[in-house]
Amino acid sequence: MIRRRLAGLIVLSILALAGGAILAGQSQPALTVTGTISIARSSAGAGKLDISNAVVWLRPVGAAYRPGSGKDSATRLHFRVLQEHKRFQPHVLAVPVGSVIDFPNLDPFLHNVFSLFEGKRFDLGLYEAGTSHSVTFDLPGICYIFCNIHPEMSAAVVVIDSPYFATSDRAGQFSITNVVPGNYILNVWHERGKPEKETDYPHAITISPDTTSLGTIRLVDAGELLANHKNKYGHDYEPPASPIYK
Repeated sequence: MIRRRLAGLIVLSILALAGGAILAGQSQPALTVTGTISIARSSAGAGKLDISNAVVWLRPVGAAYRPGSGKDSATRLHFRVLQEHKRFQPHVLAVPVGSVIDFPNLDPFLHNVFSLFEGKRFDLGLYEAGTSHSVTFDLPGICYIFCNIHPEMSAAVVVIDSPYFATSDRAGQFSITNVVPGNYILNVWHERGKPEKETDYPHAITISPDTTSLGTIRLVDAGELLANHKNKYGHDYEPPASPIYK
């Protein structure tokens, strides 16, 4: 009888712990964090600033991000940046650390994709129409990408050490889904929008069921930061010497 009672108590204890764990999990549902980007013009000028393509992300405090299975390329997230009509499409792409990006050439002439900036330094060399090369982005940072033949081509890859990020739409609005309640570092990047003060971002915030709105993130116009970039050798671009380069 004593053994049966002990066994029964053990079973009840296990069930109680399991039930508590389930309830605890239910008390922490994933949340959707929203907000809006605004960019104030720093000088008078015609036209309205494009506030799309601002990248906002939340990095968990005290937690290292471990995407995929590391060395297994088959499990890495894959994305594409097209080279078409002498443009990179999309112009801005946010990806988690460890992602692979394919750069297919869809134009009927040669391209040369390179980057000399933080996040990933690479040079894919010349490659012809219909071919593609890939790059693994294994470090967080902002990676500005250019073509060594066509100076008008530029793009930015924002590599993020967190699964919680979003890109703003044309109205400046964004939504970060599946965010677990907790403490985070809020970061924001825009190609020409900068924080009003250097100490504004990044900064610590707490996400809870009662605090899922980031309100309006205010930036100021910093101008075309990369309008006059150099080629991969650090020199000014020269007119194409052959029609194969267009």
